[in-house]
Amino acid sequence: MADNNTIARPYAQAAFDLAREAGVLEQWSGALAAAADVMADGTAAAFLSTPKLTDAVRLEFITGLFAAAGGKSSVFEGSDRRGTNFLKLLLEYDRVAVLPEISTHFDALKAEVENTVDVLVTSASPLSAAQQQSITAALKERLGREVKLETSIDENLIGGAVIRAGDVVIDGSLRSRLEALSNALVA
Repeated sequence: MADNNTIARPYAQAAFDLAREAGVLEQWSGALAAAADVMADGTAAAFLSTPKLTDAVRLEFITGLFAAAGGKSSVFEGSDRRGTNFLKLLLEYDRVAVLPEISTHFDALKAEVENTVDVLVTSASPLSAAQQQSITAALKERLGREVKLETSIDENLIGGAVIRAGDVVIDGSLRSRLEALSNALVA
């Protein structure tokens, strides 16, 4: 059986093409993120997989969830025929469960077109605004893309930081340096 990422890729590309053609990439990105959140909860996915439900009932249920979630999912609430048709297609082929992966792939395509990269900096202590600006500038120069920086704290790093930008990982943490030193002394 194909893995969810393999299944999601062509659907994400189709959604991306529709959104790009209509000039609504940001709206689709928000709607797919909201849909991914809804489907990440196993309750909704379990209900939608009930064999006795028709596709029309499933569509009504899922669009109702999106309407209850508010604004970000307006693409799927009937105002955009393309969004509704996209959901119908996912329901018809039993692919609603891969909405989280579709959202991830869609955002990757969007970032590529917008020439941006999401960067997560995990540090042992909070970063100052100056440190964040310095990291952003250095990564922008190195990667040749606009950088959307997000920070988190992991006290287990002891010191330093780990930077994740797409497939690139820069581990400048004190913990990794101590592990490398330990390995060198043992060998």
